[in-house]
Amino acid sequence: MKFRMNHNNINVSDMEKSLAFYQEAFGLHVARVHEPEDKSFKLCFLEDETGGWQLELTWLADHPGKYDLGENEIHLGLVTDDYEAAHALHEKMGCICYENPSMGIYFVEDPDGYWVEVVPPKR
Repeated sequence: MKFRMNHNNINVSDMEKSLAFYQEAFGLHVARVHEPEDKSFKLCFLEDETGGWQLELTWLADHPGKYDLGENEIHLGLVTDDYEAAHALHEKMGCICYENPSMGIYFVEDPDGYWVEVVPPKR
């Protein structure tokens, strides 16, 4: 029996704002959308150019606003082929929330407070 990663899910308070963030910050694109007729929720599956993994954004119509992320000890991790350009983009966007130069990584924060780790390619 074998398993492979398929997707991760996060709930978002503003789907359009989150889509714009993940498209600009990481170049992810919408692979598919699911929204029932009653518009009670919306799912947007984002993926990179490889299509090997998806980020599922879930918006719930009856949720009152921002999500309580607690200590937010969970995060996504994305590798980039151009660390310096990615850092410059994220710095320009104002979304870098933590840097660890000794480890060669940094984190950005999305509109809902989720952290995404950015790592360089293996050296």
